[in-house]
Amino acid sequence: MATIYKRIKKDGTPYFRVRIRLKGHRSEEGNFDRLTDARNWIQSTEAAIKEGRYFKTAEAQRRTLGEMIDRYVKFEIPKRRSSKAKYEMQALWWKRELGHLVIKDVTPAIIAEARDKLLVSPSERNKSQDKPLDANKTKGPATVVHYMAVLSHAFSIANREWMWAEENPVLKVRKPNLPYGRTRFLSDAERGTLLGVCRASPHPYLYTVVVLALSTGARYSEIMTLRWEDVDLVRGVAKLEKTKNGDKRAIPLTGHALALLQELKRTRQRVDSPYLFARLDGQAPMEIRKVWEDALKRAEIKDFRFHDLRHSAASYLAMNGATLVEIAAVLGHKTLQMVKRYAHLSDSHISGVVGRMNEKIFTNHQGMSA
Repeated sequence: MATIYKRIKKDGTPYFRVRIRLKGHRSEEGNFDRLTDARNWIQSTEAAIKEGRYFKTAEAQRRTLGEMIDRYVKFEIPKRRSSKAKYEMQALWWKRELGHLVIKDVTPAIIAEARDKLLVSPSERNKSQDKPLDANKTKGPATVVHYMAVLSHAFSIANREWMWAEENPVLKVRKPNLPYGRTRFLSDAERGTLLGVCRASPHPYLYTVVVLALSTGARYSEIMTLRWEDVDLVRGVAKLEKTKNGDKRAIPLTGHALALLQELKRTRQRVDSPYLFARLDGQAPMEIRKVWEDALKRAEIKDFRFHDLRHSAASYLAMNGATLVEIAAVLGHKTLQMVKRYAHLSDSHISGVVGRMNEKIFTNHQGMSA
């Protein structure tokens, strides 16, 4: 219910103080010079509170985007299955850029301006190299979409659970147009050279990790976080508990990859570590990106990333007759959209299937005219 109190200012003019009390909600107050305005505010505010649309409390008014990001980083990012450091980096970029603003003042226009700034900022890939930043190498559209997704998720949590935000303004901002997915894969010659370089490397895990990526199509994070308890070397299968889309899946271990893992288990130094590819202290997986970059340089392979080993595995599957459904199952994709890029590689296989079908059903009709 709402109560209106008539008060007198120091100059003698009247004003109206309003207090709204609804069960299960904090009381709301407001001051108005006109009784009509006070009544209109009561009507709109009570309706908004009952419908769950009212966020104009004093607490929500004073919260900044910086506070929202801090809470998100502290409580939400640790719940993610992988790439926590990357998500935290992206979230903190928004804090540096817009953290001083009160949440209610963060509009789609402001976010769009920050999006455009991201599109012309240097790529993080430059920072992983032992060379000066290349100002001409900027963040790609896909990277900017990932930044926007982190902010959008933070706003969604703030809206639905914390009652800090009235809406999610990111949903009103256009995402950059994404180019069709990369299909960069190793040629037979490149594959042979790269595997030779990795095998000759003194690093204990590089060759095995690369073979595992090529033979299973698993992601870098999925491979590096593998635990021995998830690997069945008798049945030849590994369970991936931490996947990008959150679904658990199993990958087959066969041939050379299986033999390498059997040898790895037999010769491993940290038998007390749960990880296949453990650091020297056994407490966490080892980071091999630097030695991977060095291997690419020695093999003289250009424009190739570790994730392209996944594309290579999918491409080899397509060229060896796998259907898009089968490729999606191996890679762990829920839909076929992400694997359509490999369709042209299986055209000859599809033609062969259609040819065999035609040969079978029209065998007794060959040579007959219409």
